[in-house]
Amino acid sequence: MSFRNKITLLLSTLLLTGGVGMAQTAEPSQSEEILSVMIFAMITLSLVALVLAFTVFVMVRQWRTAEAKEGVEDQASKPSSWQRFWLAINDLKPVEKEKDIDMGHDYDGIRELDNNLPPWWKWGFYISIVWAFGYMIYYHASSAGWSSEKEYNTEMAIAAEEKAAYLAQAADLVDENSVELLTDGAALIGGKKTYQTLCAVCHGAEGQGGTGPNMTDAYWIHGGSIKDVFSTIKYGVTEKGMISWEEQLTPREMHEVASYILSLQGTNPPNPKEPQGELYESEAAPADTTDGVAMR
Repeated sequence: MSFRNKITLLLSTLLLTGGVGMAQTAEPSQSEEILSVMIFAMITLSLVALVLAFTVFVMVRQWRTAEAKEGVEDQASKPSSWQRFWLAINDLKPVEKEKDIDMGHDYDGIRELDNNLPPWWKWGFYISIVWAFGYMIYYHASSAGWSSEKEYNTEMAIAAEEKAAYLAQAADLVDENSVELLTDGAALIGGKKTYQTLCAVCHGAEGQGGTGPNMTDAYWIHGGSIKDVFSTIKYGVTEKGMISWEEQLTPREMHEVASYILSLQGTNPPNPKEPQGELYESEAAPADTTDGVAMR
């Protein structure tokens, strides 16, 4: 097979590959984004290979044409095949032919020559233009490419999932030294459920007190801060009949029920038990009734 036929076969194969790839990406599916990116990459590489193959073809043809013009004159003085190829891809002029491209500007022995840009550089520039058009169409005009906004939204969604997973794990790492007051409805609802199940029997369904002290007034026996209440729940007060809940409740559950207890401050339920302990300025949030949970 002749050199020209080989080049023609190569170009036809690359064109066919690019055409098939374009057909496959005509209607990209959102569920196959990774596949569409791979197909686009294949098309782009095919186009780049096509341009490079055409460039090599043109340069080799120019090289052979120049070789044919030179004939067989003075074979000993002719440069090697590699040298001639290097001159062709860089469009360099031999030193003895520099007078043909001398622009007549001379400064301190330095002459200005009218050299052309190297063909490899020009074709690299052409390839970048083709790439830019393909990039713009794929990433900015079509819905298949990953735009900066889409990438940002995806990364933010992943970050939100990772944050949620971390907070879920961190919730069980809280102790009486790091605990902080919770005020969101979901946490207080969880705290209310725990309170109604375990605490209401002694402290009353509405925190009004019973066997245990009143939870709705401003007087506390063992301190009224979130850290004090958490610590009391965790370690108990065995001499007063309150057991330690450390083995039965997770840190998250103790955190939620302690915050719920503080949310009962100032709710004024009926038949409250008389104040016990010392007056404490509550740190609970203002009262609210979101989702049926009294918050303060």
